[in-house]
Amino acid sequence: MDERPLVSVIVPTYNRTSYLKLTLDSIAAQTYSPVEIIVVDDGSPGDDNEKLCAHYDGLKYIRIQNSGGPATPRNTGLRNASGTFIAWVDDDDIWLPKKLEKQVAILEEHKEFGLVHGPCQIIDEKGEPKDTIIGRPGSLDVKHGDVSGRMAGNWTLMMPTPLLRSELAKEVGFFNEEIPPALEDREYWTRCSFHTKFYYVDEPLVLYRKHDANISSQNKKYVHAPLFLFDMIRKKRQQGIVDALKYKALKNNLIRMQLNYWKLGKGIAFRNLWKMKPLWFLNVHHLRLFLKKVF
Repeated sequence: MDERPLVSVIVPTYNRTSYLKLTLDSIAAQTYSPVEIIVVDDGSPGDDNEKLCAHYDGLKYIRIQNSGGPATPRNTGLRNASGTFIAWVDDDDIWLPKKLEKQVAILEEHKEFGLVHGPCQIIDEKGEPKDTIIGRPGSLDVKHGDVSGRMAGNWTLMMPTPLLRSELAKEVGFFNEEIPPALEDREYWTRCSFHTKFYYVDEPLVLYRKHDANISSQNKKYVHAPLFLFDMIRKKRQQGIVDALKYKALKNNLIRMQLNYWKLGKGIAFRNLWKMKPLWFLNVHHLRLFLKKVF
């Protein structure tokens, strides 16, 4: 009997059966077992996804009413997961065979870390690899260790790469379903940073597909991100998880982030800045960045 810890892999999907098959094949080809696969269909038309999933042993297929974004199916999968470790992968991305084997070994060896993650290799819509690695920092320690003081407003995790402990997922809670799609993962992983240390592996173990249908390509929504992150960090401050010094630094990060997104929605950006810090322009660095973005 295999005594290694169970990994629950949650796959949200909507109407992309051909891509979904490639994703599921990459999970089935993992050199690590045991793996629990949970496919959460966000109300796709027809039954092609269900028929496909029937070909994979032990796969749990759950169909829900269309929610319009990945947060609800991700949460549905989490509620049905029974593994010691949890991972999500979108239905157009591909895991390399040793992804889970390497990440489980790291978390088993380094008990003080609740999450392991890394960069991705870009592929196009046809699966052809590109000479682009995303999610790799300029300095590797930026994304390793206690990142709670430097993550918000600067970077996030690549969604198909993290493996986390189930107890961390229980402590952090669910994805915020009130946040617009493409922003909910940034808020979730930033929230995780206040509960555990991150282990960064500088090796692409995931092929990340870039195409016109990517939710993350809809970057106009990013103008809303700083305020959602600010609201979350403010709650952490009220809970005593974030001290005054860190709170001030993170708020400044988010003001800079909002100014960088200025042209995506000037009215929204101005309102968000007012809510975060009405007199933000009295900071000379913020004012210089604003003038640079405007002129």
